[in-house]
Amino acid sequence: MERKALGKGLGALIGERVSRPESFYPQIEKEDIVYLDVREIEPNPFQPRRDFDSESLEELKTSIKEKGFIQPILVRKKGDSYELIAGERRLKAAKLLGLNKIPSIIREVKDDESLELSLIENLQREDLNPIDQANAYKYLIENFDFSQEKIAKVIGKARATVTNTLRLLNLPKEIQDEIRRRRLSSGHAKVLLEITDLQKQRYLAKEIISKSLSVRELESIIHKGLKKKKIKIREGISSELIAIQTDLQNILGTKVRIIQYRRRGKIQIDFYSSEDLERVLGIIKR
Repeated sequence: MERKALGKGLGALIGERVSRPESFYPQIEKEDIVYLDVREIEPNPFQPRRDFDSESLEELKTSIKEKGFIQPILVRKKGDSYELIAGERRLKAAKLLGLNKIPSIIREVKDDESLELSLIENLQREDLNPIDQANAYKYLIENFDFSQEKIAKVIGKARATVTNTLRLLNLPKEIQDEIRRRRLSSGHAKVLLEITDLQKQRYLAKEIISKSLSVRELESIIHKGLKKKKIKIREGISSELIAIQTDLQNILGTKVRIIQYRRRGKIQIDFYSSEDLERVLGIIKR
């Protein structure tokens, strides 16, 4: 393995100096930059990103060719080779440029830490599409016992944001694919989730794409449809119950519906995972 001081050797490779991104690599002052053979580096099995935009990758390739690497990739030792933790786009660009070696930091981390670092790296640099984000969150929850609160803390977002992102996985696969392709936005998806009829979700998704509907236009179409149907539940609920319903939603942090009949009624409380159910129950018990 070839070890070189920061900024030396890389100039001969691509003509520029490697900078130190302390914000992402907090231990970088204690870790050496090493130059690893790209053939020794295996893909990250926990990579949350599934799609790599070819145009964006070409831009990165050009940037590296002209200015060098802004920062090294992050790897961990895996048998006789190395496993990538963060920096897959940089590694792909290096291979496209025909570079033999790439500046790297070797760190000892566990599987959950590898996924966490990979997720953070993607979120900090080039946003993952919402579906890849949701699948990454789900993987952390199901395989590493992460809570939604812990994920929110790790990525620096509100817990409600994590919950809403996970809800996207309740949409039909074809709609998820359109979100992944960025032909549907998270705003569109949030509105579509309010519809329980899967066929109507699919129909409206096609309408959004074919007519380039904005989120407001989509909401307007849905509201007009509801008025035409004259939904009795909404018409029959009193203003007092509407206020109570709003209070409950604020307290529980989830959607609540109060359905009123003549002398009785019922309360429906939405939850989006077993963990979310436990959270809601905890609030109710308190």
